Amino acid sequence: MTKTHAGRFFEDYVPGEVIAHAVPRTLSGGERALYHALYPARGALYSSDEFARACGLPASPMDDLIAFHTVFGKTVPDISLNAVANLGYAEGRWLRPVWPGDTLTATSEVIGVKENSNGKSGVVWVRTQGRNQTGTPVLSYVRWVMVRKRGTGPATAPVIPDLAPTVAASDLVVPEGLDFRGYDFALAGEPHRWGDYTVCEVIDHVDGVTIEEAEHMLATRLWQNTAKVHFDATNRDDGKRLIYGGHVISLARALSFNGLANAQMIVALNGGAHANPCFAGDTVRAWSEVLDKAETAAPGVGALRLRLVATRGAVGALRGPDGKYLPEVLLDLDYWVLLPM
Repeated sequence: MTKTHAGRFFEDYVPGEVIAHAVPRTLSGGERALYHALYPARGALYSSDEFARACGLPASPMDDLIAFHTVFGKTVPDISLNAVANLGYAEGRWLRPVWPGDTLTATSEVIGVKENSNGKSGVVWVRTQGRNQTGTPVLSYVRWVMVRKRGTGPATAPVIPDLAPTVAASDLVVPEGLDFRGYDFALAGEPHRWGDYTVCEVIDHVDGVTIEEAEHMLATRLWQNTAKVHFDATNRDDGKRLIYGGHVISLARALSFNGLANAQMIVALNGGAHANPCFAGDTVRAWSEVLDKAETAAPGVGALRLRLVATRGAVGALRGPDGKYLPEVLLDLDYWVLLPM
């Protein structure tokens, strides 16, 4: 009797099934230090307890994407161990800050399946929820992933979920106590507030970072992501290890500091696509487009809906005449952030 397993294949997913993921993860300042070492993250709210207290929080929470990557990593052995690619996201909401000392667990419900026409793989949709040690939800999102089939059996009947195109501004969860009325723009690094941004404005974040194999491997291990395409160079026909999409997300988010230094907290993920594969040696740049604006009930706190694009190419270039992503575009992410009004 074998004690190991090769992971799930497309045929193993049944809509309605709820999967409890191993292994619980207690977060500490160590994760924050490593995150800030891997990415040029400089958000003041996540760097300083004193700054966070001045904004009404008890201390500096963990970066929002630390929570996302931790929960995501829990799901990989059950959802995407045999993935060809992670395709997209929707209906993501950060429901409660994660603090050093919190222990996160994750469950996923299979909400859709659709076999590809090649008969060798299929797309699986799951809704994942992360909870802390008290069972309180901290994060919820949908993602879909292309997974290899085990065999060449008959096609599975497709079930395709109906997903909201965006998270409504009224459904954004502002952390309890957050108050930006006394916000220190000098300490945050830029003077730009909510009213300074206009819908359709495009922001060039200027800087670029060349991805190294070592940092990608460290990041993927940090989040306990075990997807074979990120580690095993023999798993792809081209002999390359695919850069974890979350690594590209965090890198682009960190680069967006230049122009969006006051976009302190991510509160929703409306949609996202890993448009093209990313490999070691690629130089990644980022640009943002303001898609929408909304006020919140929290004092001094506004919300911006942003498109964040990571690319090897030019600022503002996204799709070709055929409507498809340009080959140099790596990431197209649609999300809500909170910033001072």
